[in-house]
Amino acid sequence: MIDEAVRASNELTARWARHACTGESTALSGAGLWPLLALLAAAAEGPGRAELQEAAGCDAAVADRGARELLEVLARGTAIDGAFGLWTRAGLPLEPWWLDAAPGGGSRGELGDAPAADQARLDAWVERHTHGQLKRMPVRIDRDTLMVLATALSIDTRWRRPFEDVPYRPAHGPWSGRELAGLRGGGTDVDLLSVADTPGGPVTLLRVEGEDDVDVHLCLAAPDRPPGEVLAAGVTALGGGHPVRPGTALIAGPDGPRAPGAELRTITSFDPTPVLHLYTVRFGVTAGHDLLARPGLFGLATVATDTRDGHFPRISRMPLKISQGRQDVTATFSARGFKAAAVTAFAAVAGAAPPQGKAPMLDVAFDRPFGFLARHRPTGLVLLAGWVADPDPWPEDGGEQPW
Repeated sequence: MIDEAVRASNELTARWARHACTGESTALSGAGLWPLLALLAAAAEGPGRAELQEAAGCDAAVADRGARELLEVLARGTAIDGAFGLWTRAGLPLEPWWLDAAPGGGSRGELGDAPAADQARLDAWVERHTHGQLKRMPVRIDRDTLMVLATALSIDTRWRRPFEDVPYRPAHGPWSGRELAGLRGGGTDVDLLSVADTPGGPVTLLRVEGEDDVDVHLCLAAPDRPPGEVLAAGVTALGGGHPVRPGTALIAGPDGPRAPGAELRTITSFDPTPVLHLYTVRFGVTAGHDLLARPGLFGLATVATDTRDGHFPRISRMPLKISQGRQDVTATFSARGFKAAAVTAFAAVAGAAPPQGKAPMLDVAFDRPFGFLARHRPTGLVLLAGWVADPDPWPEDGGEQPW
């Protein structure tokens, strides 16, 4: 079931990115949202069940199992901390099916008659499970709130091969003339660079390897290609949906790399081993998403409307509807590693020697807006997707920037 859950979650990430990534810096986590949609699909009846099932991309009859298995992957990760929370109003009658189906653990609780105190308690849960990267529950608690369903996801990985902090001035494109917080790296593993051949054109993919179980893939396409399409194509390519040519094939190709941002050069070198040389930029991204602003995308159109009989009879015999749905995200990419966090919630109411010889070098520069995908290496689950439109500037005092 976990393979099916990963596939469905990644498809949700790709679909969401197409709509949400329009050119500004942003980030989103389909992996944080998918388990909640799957649980709601399994608990719903009527038209809402069909809509949520389509959005979740799996059979509602087994969706709760997929949600639990995906949450277990997040909880067991070495660079990931994943948590699930469920809080219900004291006195809300809950069905036995829901008590068994919803993930257990220590994050089940009651909502009382003091919304401010409840809010503070849920905010503290967010801060604890994102290790301080986020500090507030995205939804607001009031006296009408009967249930809150939430996931928290945090990532903290160090690079296997750290970058060097350098000032960087792109010569062309929207970042030209700016002194940016550049990151320089490289090595002899040219297959960290690849190009996906997609229907909309090639997408350059650079895998930045974490020391543990998370990698970050940088995605660059032609300047006029829509950001959402670039990210969706990257997710699909990493899942095997588009052919991908590794760096060794790009060097061997008769017509050069044909990869956006990449150039094949010959350098004077004592060692003929091919070399990868790259520039990218340090960035920090924060974003907030109102999931009810796109109810059709997430299968929420029906379950966010009033009904006398309620949409979730498998949760409670009291009629329930979704009143709020939000996700907050933060991500930081630096010379030493990557940190990120996402909280998703629903609320319900009623790189010397003397030069000799030649060597090929793949030179790649992420010197204009690009995408990024944080991916759990063992399962292929895309944890976070985002777009970088405004990288960090080079600090006035220069030197290495703090982690």
